[in-house]
Amino acid sequence: MSESGRRPLRIAVVTETYPPEVNGVARTIGTMVEHLRRRGHSIQLVRPRQSDADAPASAPGLETVLRPGFPLPRYPELRMGLPAKRALVRAWRARRPDIVQVVTEGPLGGSAIAAARRLGIPVVSEFHTKFPDYTRHYGFGLFSRLVARHLRRLHNRADCTLVPTGELRLQLTAAGYGRLAVVGRGVDLGVFSPARRSADLRRTWGATDRDLVAAYVGRIAPEKNLQLFLESCRAMQAVASRLKVVLVGEGPEAGALRAAHRDFVFAGMRSGLPLAQHYASADVLLFPSLTETFGNVTTEAMASGLAIVAFDYAAAREHIRDRVSGLLAPYGEATPFMAAAQELAADAALRARVRAAAADAARKLSWEHVVDDLEAVLRDVIDRPAASRVAADGRPPPAQRVARPETDHAPL
Repeated sequence: MSESGRRPLRIAVVTETYPPEVNGVARTIGTMVEHLRRRGHSIQLVRPRQSDADAPASAPGLETVLRPGFPLPRYPELRMGLPAKRALVRAWRARRPDIVQVVTEGPLGGSAIAAARRLGIPVVSEFHTKFPDYTRHYGFGLFSRLVARHLRRLHNRADCTLVPTGELRLQLTAAGYGRLAVVGRGVDLGVFSPARRSADLRRTWGATDRDLVAAYVGRIAPEKNLQLFLESCRAMQAVASRLKVVLVGEGPEAGALRAAHRDFVFAGMRSGLPLAQHYASADVLLFPSLTETFGNVTTEAMASGLAIVAFDYAAAREHIRDRVSGLLAPYGEATPFMAAAQELAADAALRARVRAAAADAARKLSWEHVVDDLEAVLRDVIDRPAASRVAADGRPPPAQRVARPETDHAPL
């Protein structure tokens, strides 16, 4: 029996990304899988092979199935899985899971939903990435409506779609998505903590205890709105001339930014304890992205005791109290964002108050509570009468059908 005293579940988790890959989706699903395993659940992890050297992970309660994949354009560090409906039908017919959990919406994820529908297995999907927004940043804006329609159809074939915030649930409902449930995100307080601060690391950045360090953590890529980060750092330097700027991450824009901003520190990709040290050794985090569904960077920075400037949406809206545990700017408004960054640079007392309040607020963000919510949703979907589930053709039962929105360009 599981820790809750209920029958352990056999869960097939299908995802295109998983640790040791470094991104928010991989860290989130990796953490959830580990917590589910600790509760006695059995996980079949289906994912693409990421390299020729990739080998299935072996652990109690974890079976890894590697499938062929292909590099994602403009995101070569990830591989999308090829369609595998027939293979999944064979595997799940031989050993049937209680539920299929589809994390990503690539060809592998889509075929997993189709296979589950074929076999009448309950299936939940997850909405992690605003792909229609990404198409605009990567020169494929003409396809944004097509991508939006595809995502809506795919998720509406699941019995339930998991979203990380109530705000996103409202947006997706307006866009024609049905059967949505909120399962938030936690933060690993054993990893991310102000205690990870390192004077030695700061010295490698050229910063003493008296200097101010502003950081960015994340993919260095067009969708992250990094021009605003750069402009905000220059605004901060106008009032804090000894400001040090550190960027943690990699991506397609990293080379050009290194060449253009030689006074900035580019720390490269970090994960685990080194990532936690980089967070805690900074003082301010500027997070200008406008494309997040949640933004784990926000809660990790809070747990690390940083003063954060972010736009008022996603994780920042959920967990930051403006001018108490962080500074929030209206969504998409660059001038207030830069003004907030400059204010933090100029006001040491404000920084100290915000940093302490952020760390205190993060102590409430337990992964245990999040996985409680996830397990409750999975059991609810499993326990539903078969007649109330989505049909094999992907159509919901009549009472659950959602009217098609007037436009396919609804906000995501």
